[in-house]
Amino acid sequence: MKVKYEYPKIIHFYEGVLMLHPDSTAEEQKEFFKRNKEILKSFSGEYHSVETWGKRTLAYPIAKMKKALYFHALFKAEPSAIAELERTMRINEKVIRFMHTRLDDRKPLAKHQEDFKNQLKVSAEREREREAKIQARKAARAASINAE
Repeated sequence: MKVKYEYPKIIHFYEGVLMLHPDSTAEEQKEFFKRNKEILKSFSGEYHSVETWGKRTLAYPIAKMKKALYFHALFKAEPSAIAELERTMRINEKVIRFMHTRLDDRKPLAKHQEDFKNQLKVSAEREREREAKIQARKAARAASINAE
């Protein structure tokens, strides 16, 4: 009798950034993530968090669209789940772009989320400082023009 050996399921942590069509309704968004959640369950995975970044301007137009709805997701699943998620996203007309990144499995997902939020805060602070410098330069130029 031949014994069949089953390999243990390997679960990894992933991060996903999704851009959906700007005209997507809340119902379509819920249905989209519900379908993705079912796919993850079928591959022994689950969402840790899904954050909505809202409607943002794109760096360059994609398919004549200048805005998109951004989402950030942290989840765990088998590696084969990513292939299935990406396959369904390519088929879905509401998905403009997507990117999945494997995270370090040695850190818990909560730590990845905390690090990500800290990076967002640092980035926002840098942007505020940059804007303040630009405003100061504009004010200095305006003052020098008015002094002449």
